[in-house]
Amino acid sequence: MSNSLNLAGTVAESFTSQQSDTEGILCNLVPDEQRIAFWPQYFGNIPQWTFIEPRIFAWMDRLCDTYSGGIWNLYTLSNGGAFIAPETDADTCDKWTLFNAINGNGAEMSAEAAGIAACLLEYSHHACRTECDAITHHYYLLRNYSLGHAECHAIMRIID
Repeated sequence: MSNSLNLAGTVAESFTSQQSDTEGILCNLVPDEQRIAFWPQYFGNIPQWTFIEPRIFAWMDRLCDTYSGGIWNLYTLSNGGAFIAPETDADTCDKWTLFNAINGNGAEMSAEAAGIAACLLEYSHHACRTECDAITHHYYLLRNYSLGHAECHAIMRIID
């Protein structure tokens, strides 16, 4: 099995809702019609990739007492990375309170930052489980984006 990274294709080419961070990495919401291709496109070459999404949900459940499931948005990054984050609406709180019992740190953050933190934790743990360079690469692509994120300090407190 190859651990190489192949990020070319339709999901990467069909960006909508672009946001920019201070480091110049663009964050793009994946449109609904492209959601089906997201996981196999970005993570299909990673062993046990089908477990990544439910484990991200499990991380959020551990980190956030008020998390009770829901729809998640899918995002791609212009540096080749990808992540997911809980969708928010008018009925949900703007800030999420996360606490990582493993490191004893807590932080309040947006849904996007909470999703980034949960993804970084899962990418790291998945890399340790599978010893796969491709998921390690995904971790660093997302970490690079998070380093320029407005909520970088909160994200780093949770994943430290």
